[in-house]
Amino acid sequence: MFKSFLLIATLFLPAMSSASIEIIEFEEPAKEQLYMKLINELRCLVCQNNNLADSNAELAQDMRRKTLEMVKSGSTYDDVVNYMVRRYGDFVLFRPPFKNTTILLWIGPYLLLGGGITLMFLIILTQTKKKNNISDEVDYQRVRKLLTAHNESDNNVNLI
Repeated sequence: MFKSFLLIATLFLPAMSSASIEIIEFEEPAKEQLYMKLINELRCLVCQNNNLADSNAELAQDMRRKTLEMVKSGSTYDDVVNYMVRRYGDFVLFRPPFKNTTILLWIGPYLLLGGGITLMFLIILTQTKKKNNISDEVDYQRVRKLLTAHNESDNNVNLI
């Protein structure tokens, strides 16, 4: 029993040693709130889907450290964001500004949605037309057979 526990504990040891907890003390609660807001809104450039608070990448740690330095030195929200954008580009923001270089980020999803809806309607319209044409042709052949059969039965009646 003890050996099993020891084996399991040994397996989890590398995972526990790689986890790090940052303990940061602030003089003012406002600075702590600003820091937390910034690291939750800025994107980790390595992970791309995580913010700085959720990432353990070295770059994210450096960005958190720089954000902390700037906040403790009295920088405002805009100062830190502008610094990060100048250094890393608009991609560091989860909500990039609307400008010529980011217009596709803002309008792209709507274009894709509109294109998808248009394509869906075209496919449905095409399928409906094909189905109606086939149905019309089948109906035409059925009526022709019925008329032919009817004419033949009329001819048979006249022969009698």
